Amino acid sequence: MTEREQRLAQTFVALSDTLVDDFDVMNFLSLLTERAAELLDVTAVGVIVSDQRGGWHPAAASNEDVRLLELFASQTREGPCQDCIRDSAAAYSADLETDRARWPSFAESAAKAGFRAAAAVPMRLRRETIGALTLLNRNAVGVSQSDAELGQAFADVATVGILHQRAAARKETVSEQLQATLHHRVVIEQAKGVLAESGDLSMQNGFELLRDYARSNGQGLTDLAHSIADRTIDPHDLLTAYRLQQLSS
Repeated sequence: MTEREQRLAQTFVALSDTLVDDFDVMNFLSLLTERAAELLDVTAVGVIVSDQRGGWHPAAASNEDVRLLELFASQTREGPCQDCIRDSAAAYSADLETDRARWPSFAESAAKAGFRAAAAVPMRLRRETIGALTLLNRNAVGVSQSDAELGQAFADVATVGILHQRAAARKETVSEQLQATLHHRVVIEQAKGVLAESGDLSMQNGFELLRDYARSNGQGLTDLAHSIADRTIDPHDLLTAYRLQQLSS
């Protein structure tokens, strides 16, 4: 087994544990997008989900760079994500410049953010498409067949994670579960902002600090974000740990 195959097997084992009592969907989606970007031949990965009222919103990304998040948000109006959701099938562009007439606004936004190729695979629950996994590349290189199949597997795992069995046990609707996921994303944005402002950090560093602190202390990412956003936890406690880590590395 190659190193990549080992890493892939470890990833699916890590992502399979969605039925534990303390399952945190944002921890899950963060890990999924990071590992997908690492294991697929792409630069960045994002999850877009439905709010069940006709709107589509970014839920997680492999990188919290502001330009990347803005690009994911822009394709909720036009781009491979919308085609993927409409047709409930994968949508690809190996060269967005060549496909500019297909998605003019998205192609322009992608070019400004430094991306040349894009693809989206559907997140499906039976006949209903609840979102899409978007893959971006800085080079004009299309997604290979094997990576497309693996990307679909990641999308399927993301769907299971969002709508895992606890929702059915509580008789929640798909709509309620998706709304909860989007609410969690808003709280994480608030916590990132608090940490960035308090510690003079970038939004990406603020997210990494939040994520790493949650993982190292066995906390849910969403729970920690709530505590930072409402100041139940002093953000300087996390910033102190961050600075000590910087000094030791």
